[in-house]
Amino acid sequence: MKKRFLFTTLLLAYVFIFAACYTPSPLYGTWADNDGNKITFRDDSTFNATIRNTDSTLTTYEGTWSAIDNVLVLVIKGDTDSYSRNTEWDLQGARLSLTWTANGTTKILTLWHTSRS
Repeated sequence: MKKRFLFTTLLLAYVFIFAACYTPSPLYGTWADNDGNKITFRDDSTFNATIRNTDSTLTTYEGTWSAIDNVLVLVIKGDTDSYSRNTEWDLQGARLSLTWTANGTTKILTLWHTSRS
């Protein structure tokens, strides 16, 4: 009886220790600005983005993402293939700054955290 209690206690301690070590990415959620630009980063490493072009039209992108230190790696799905873009990102409170480059569009974005997704 004592051994079972001790084993259960140790098992629960390990579970709590490892659960406490998990830190979700600060990028998770939806980020947007007042110009219609919006990026949603999901915890399954996928993203959706809507970016305003220079001619004021909106283009939608999707793909996968990963963050290594302050480098954001985006693999954007195209119609026939995928391509990768790297950008530095900076997070200050609820403000995310990054440079978006895709399909000939390069924009310096400042986005605000609008929701957790």
